[in-house]
Amino acid sequence: MTKSGLIEKVAEKTPHISKKDTEVVVNTIFDAMTDALKKGERIEIRGFGSFQVKVREAREGRNPKTGEEVQIPAKRTPFFKVGKELKEMVDGEPAAAAAGGERVRA
Repeated sequence: MTKSGLIEKVAEKTPHISKKDTEVVVNTIFDAMTDALKKGERIEIRGFGSFQVKVREAREGRNPKTGEEVQIPAKRTPFFKVGKELKEMVDGEPAAAAAGGERVRA
């Protein structure tokens, strides 16, 4: 799904809000998430997952074309950890069965 696809989906679910306003809302949410990650804050969306910034230390790498050693600088990168409920929904396992510890195999 693309950002424009997400805006379309939200606009369908909220017919009382104009598509332009829906776009503003989606962009505002993404901007707020980006700002929080820039500040090093953790974002948790219950039932979906969490975002946080991980620091990758500086290291030596190799240019695959020449084999020459290259210094790779340290950097901060966003990391997403999927939530249990989303993982179960994607896997097709009912959340109630997973919560009870029972697994049904066909």
